[in-house]
Amino acid sequence: MTESKPMTKVLIYGGKTGWIGGLMYDMCKEKGIEVYNSEVRVENRADVEKELDEIKPSHALMSAGITGRPNIDWCEDHMPETIRTNVIGTLNVADLTYVKGVHCTIYATGCIFKYDDAHPLGSGIGFTEEDTPNFDGSFYSKTKGFMEPMLKCYPNCMILRVRMPISDDLIHRSFVTKIAKYERVVNIPNSMTILSEMLPASMAMAQKGLTGVYNFCNPGVISHNEVLDLYKKYIDPTFEYSNFSIEEQAKILKAARSNNELDATKLLRDMPEGVVLNDIKTAFDLCFQRMKVNLEKSGVLPDNLPAEFKSKVNGGTGKPTVSS
Repeated sequence: MTESKPMTKVLIYGGKTGWIGGLMYDMCKEKGIEVYNSEVRVENRADVEKELDEIKPSHALMSAGITGRPNIDWCEDHMPETIRTNVIGTLNVADLTYVKGVHCTIYATGCIFKYDDAHPLGSGIGFTEEDTPNFDGSFYSKTKGFMEPMLKCYPNCMILRVRMPISDDLIHRSFVTKIAKYERVVNIPNSMTILSEMLPASMAMAQKGLTGVYNFCNPGVISHNEVLDLYKKYIDPTFEYSNFSIEEQAKILKAARSNNELDATKLLRDMPEGVVLNDIKTAFDLCFQRMKVNLEKSGVLPDNLPAEFKSKVNGGTGKPTVSS
């Protein structure tokens, strides 16, 4: 842990166009913290250094990264582009903030593990921060698995393993939004991150000066079916879905997907005083309650849910049907 210091000025990488970075920018504004969105591309080291020298932040938040559109399968065909941002860019930010003495929070991923003999599905035995990544089934996860051991070398960096992030709306990046558009889903318990709870926690952790790796998920696991059952309960009572196996899923994907449970012991132990994290099932229920209110206020519910959330998959291809 580095020395705690006031969060007086924040520089966010990935805040202009990124989901998590944008949420953190808004949060800083709401708290009256002076905040800037980076204007440079993180792979350009000289530009990153110049901006740091000009702004002189007390804290940096690194959420810039390539996940691909519409999903991580994109990275399989764009490996150099993925490396440029996810490896070179991330190392530039980590290294230069270290040189400048700036605390840096890196919103990384926990999708670098898969259930194995030592961490069986349903056992309640989660991967810890000390475990070595064992999943490289996608190029996206492979780059992230390469990065973590290197980032751990920087004493100014806090590396947060985010998994399957969820927000209180139906933004396209949210895990809920993604699986709600599919007729068939796998049904596997996973660790997940409810952003409305976890992002404020990340700010408190940065202010405390925490560094090193943290499993950044609400404690416990929840399955795809449990999530969609809550979606049906709170958002669309007419919603229907069905399951298929990992083997069947693999036939429609270019890259494999990570499924795992991450241990929350270290996170809960080091969490700043006053920060409360709900277990994942409680957090999800509360998230859907807030989502319902938000969608009602915006006029989406009860009668204007977009057609894409009601369309289903053609023969389990993994692609939403195209509205006529």
